[in-house]
Amino acid sequence: MSTPPSPPSGPGHSWPPPSPPPAWGPPPGYGLQQPPPLNGFALASFLSGLLCFAPLGIAFGIAALVQISKNRERGKVLAIAGLVLSVVMTGGLFFAADRISSAVGDRFDGLSEYTEVEGVLTDVDELRAGDCFNVEDGELLDEHPLMYKIDCGEKHHGEVTAAKRLDGVVDTPDSDAARRASEDACWQAQDEYAMDTWALPEHAEMFYYAPSRQSWGQGDRLLLCVIGTTSTELRGSLRQDTAMLKPEQVAFLRAANAVEFVMSRPPEEEVDEALGKHQAWARRVHGALGEEMKVLQGHAGRPGLEKKVPAQLKAIDAARAEWLRASQAKTPGEFDKQWDRALAAMSVETEQALRGAYGLSMAIPEWLEEGQEDSEDADGGPGRGPSREAV
Repeated sequence: MSTPPSPPSGPGHSWPPPSPPPAWGPPPGYGLQQPPPLNGFALASFLSGLLCFAPLGIAFGIAALVQISKNRERGKVLAIAGLVLSVVMTGGLFFAADRISSAVGDRFDGLSEYTEVEGVLTDVDELRAGDCFNVEDGELLDEHPLMYKIDCGEKHHGEVTAAKRLDGVVDTPDSDAARRASEDACWQAQDEYAMDTWALPEHAEMFYYAPSRQSWGQGDRLLLCVIGTTSTELRGSLRQDTAMLKPEQVAFLRAANAVEFVMSRPPEEEVDEALGKHQAWARRVHGALGEEMKVLQGHAGRPGLEKKVPAQLKAIDAARAEWLRASQAKTPGEFDKQWDRALAAMSVETEQALRGAYGLSMAIPEWLEEGQEDSEDADGGPGRGPSREAV
């Protein structure tokens, strides 16, 4: 048996060396629980919902909830929020899509209605006198209707009598003066286009389309004059101008239409408000009747007119005398009295016979019959009333 060696000599040393104290404490970090990881699909779902990617948000949210439940991960609140956002956005998208589809459908329905109008869609600037056209539902009173050009032999709503420029007009198109100027220009254009006014059907009306204030500022000066026949189906043109009539018919109709036009455009004010304007109007009527007398005197010797022309000349001469007195009236009451006498001086039946002798229509138009009744009530005899209906 061996003996252990002796410890070295000297102070501070012992043998064997002391054992190290036992390490009984917990390892570093023991007792601090680590949080579970955040689920990536939960975050992706929330972001997709915020960015309006609804389908992805719903898919990511469902995947996140499944994984979170299985793997005990974090992010359940994010996943639910992403799902809610995505579902709400999906509902909003469906609502918006329904509204848009409805609006687009209505728009296409409107366009399909337009395409059902017979004719070729034509810009208003391209229409000329003699062109016939249709509009949707026959609404000629629309401010800017779409016009579909069609052959006049087919059913149509309107017929262009003139397309002219309003050069030299200072007033804007919506002023009273500009409106009256446009009306006058289109009535006169119609009288040149369909010269035998008695031959026009009762349902024919005058329409015109003038520039709007906006287009006027852009240089638009087009005035389109139209005979509208929307109330009754019409086929065929109403044109009856110098190319279709005899020279003596043209001369008589121009003179007679000038008288009708002047008589149909008295001052807008009442006589007691503007006696001077009415006196000036009476002078214009007197002058227009004088021009008609000259034409009739030149035709007095033509075969078939020998008896009819003198009768009309006598009536015109009597009417001119009354219009002259009206132009010199001192009071509104005196003017009204002379006005009634001037209307009563001319007989519709005499003019009817004269028109028959010229080979023109003898059908007394409704507007003239109404004017005759008014003058009969006023002074006991037939008279020549205004020749135009209100636009």
